[in-house]
Amino acid sequence: MGDTMPVSATKRRNNDNYNAKCDAITIRPLKATGTAIRAAAAAAGQSLQGYILQAVRARMEQEGQPLEIDPAESGEE
Repeated sequence: MGDTMPVSATKRRNNDNYNAKCDAITIRPLKATGTAIRAAAAAAGQSLQGYILQAVRARMEQEGQPLEIDPAESGEE
């Protein structure tokens, strides 16, 4: 790739504040499944995280457990 610019102190602080509000949930699909999920997200024009969170939200709503979130804090791009 190429040159990377240093991150400003303000940007780093904002990133740190955002990350402190986030949970980390790791999934480990088999590579073929992961590749298929990434391709589906790309085809939908979404980030991988946004695609997965949308799918989880739809499942939770279907099961009568809607996820009440503020879209500004969803972590979706």
